[in-house]
Amino acid sequence: MCILAHVDHGKTTLSDHLIGSNGLIHPRLMGELRYLDSLEDEQVRGITMKASSISLLYVPGAATRPQGPTGVTDTDKRENGYLFNLIDSPGHVDFCSEVSTAARLGDGALVVVDAVEGVCIQTHAVLRQAWEEKVKPCLFINKLDRLITELKLTPAEAYTRLFSIVMHCNMIMSAFHSEQYMSEADAVLAHEDAKEAAAAAAGGDG
Repeated sequence: MCILAHVDHGKTTLSDHLIGSNGLIHPRLMGELRYLDSLEDEQVRGITMKASSISLLYVPGAATRPQGPTGVTDTDKRENGYLFNLIDSPGHVDFCSEVSTAARLGDGALVVVDAVEGVCIQTHAVLRQAWEEKVKPCLFINKLDRLITELKLTPAEAYTRLFSIVMHCNMIMSAFHSEQYMSEADAVLAHEDAKEAAAAAAGGDG
């Protein structure tokens, strides 16, 4: 599973929280540690420059179980757990080759969109990348708190904004479907035209 998004929409912070769910990061450090940003330049500049991966274990129902002896056992992990590889990719356009690599390696993609900034240029680019690599995208709208703390939206206004983000992403994916359909239709028509031209040429030679 790869995480794709426009720059600063929260991919690495989301990664930190998913890693924290496995107990590898203290809850207070999630979002601050930037666990997968292992390069010094990444930590200094505060952006992801290289795609990084980590294997995480998900056990259904584990979050609702009490801590201690009655919690998740090794048997639960072996019999009910799902091991998945998480790939955090850069969002800056200068590192698009890393995004392409992450998309090719993944079976699915979490497409992260900032609730305030909405769908941006690189969001469109990563959706196309997911489409071209036949990766199933899952929309993840991030930073919902900004709608309240910064924009001061009412519940109805927040709903409208979130609805518009979902619709925008669906329109982009629909455009990709239409583009593919038109391309396939053009290919069929070109093939039929070529057959007719070949038949006409063969008839003229006779």
